[in-house]
Amino acid sequence: MASYDHVNWFRVPTIFEGDCLRFSLETTATHAWFAYFEPYSRGRHDWLIEQALTKAGTELLATGKSVEGRDIQLLRKGTGAEGRRKVWIIAQQHPGEHMAEWFMEGVIERLEKHDDPVLQKLLASADLYLVPNMNPDGAFHGHLRTNAMGQDLNRAWQSASQELSPEVLFVQQQMKQYGVDLFLDIHGDEEIPYVFTAGCEGNPGYTPRIEKLEEHFRSHLKHLTKDFQTKHGYTRDLPGKANMTLACNSVGEKFDCLSLTLEMPFKDNNDAPNALTGWSGKRSKQLGKDVLTTVADMVDSLR
Repeated sequence: MASYDHVNWFRVPTIFEGDCLRFSLETTATHAWFAYFEPYSRGRHDWLIEQALTKAGTELLATGKSVEGRDIQLLRKGTGAEGRRKVWIIAQQHPGEHMAEWFMEGVIERLEKHDDPVLQKLLASADLYLVPNMNPDGAFHGHLRTNAMGQDLNRAWQSASQELSPEVLFVQQQMKQYGVDLFLDIHGDEEIPYVFTAGCEGNPGYTPRIEKLEEHFRSHLKHLTKDFQTKHGYTRDLPGKANMTLACNSVGEKFDCLSLTLEMPFKDNNDAPNALTGWSGKRSKQLGKDVLTTVADMVDSLR
């Protein structure tokens, strides 16, 4: 992608020559920026947290620390009262997958709306627990998948430690304190040109109840937006063969809850292609808003 102003991003031609990626641009300005995907800067992240606290009505429930001491904010929209559903959404375990924090911006932007009956239905029953950026060190260093210790956070949920993966340990401690009824881990996939989810079908504790909840989520979101589909995605795990180091599987098993990894494409969505922008921050934001509609539709059936 390229941009002349860090705001409007567009696709440029690319080709592989051996191990080399070549891209070209016939320029119309004196300066241009290039990125693997539309960036989400730390400055914008700080702005997003401020928006969440001042306009979206969330509270800063807790702040963890990364390996290098950067803040990991846990936001809550809701009262925390007993009996309310706990909906968790985390993003950017893999720091190069910027579409994930654009998704979170869409979620927070929708929370700013006070005349949204669907949203009010959701908030009448549930508290939202949001971690907009799980891996600030990785983002700072330009890593695609790892934190400052070289740890892939989405392979650390069975062995999180203060030394290697304090980011995961922080979220696990908060989940233990507050509980989880629905968990969404937001990512981007470099190869598959579709939006899709991966579930917990390989978990030892997978039940027909969880299978039904997964189907409800997928079918509702599929009918809501052309940007989601169920045909393409990862190969399903065989029963009992799940990788339990992944956040989705680990949280789903521990809390016996609906738990999904949601993936967006780096390039474009083949079901709804856009030659100018491909998949983009704007489309990621809209998907975040749409997912809240799906969660609202099923919130009362989570337990």
